[in-house]
Amino acid sequence: MDHRLLEIVACPVCKGKLTFDKDKQELVCKIDRLAYPIKEGIPVLLEPEARTVSMDEGK
Repeated sequence: MDHRLLEIVACPVCKGKLTFDKDKQELVCKIDRLAYPIKEGIPVLLEPEARTVSMDEGK
């Protein structure tokens, strides 16, 4: 994931900062507890495509 992209993209729900989870290939919004998938190198920033991050994962 290009770190320049992380400076530009934002959570589509709250407009907050996203962090990159390299192991799961996801962009994570810690505020909304949503993880957006990265498919074929392209972030899919659609709320219906996001999964809810469990409380245990957020630690």
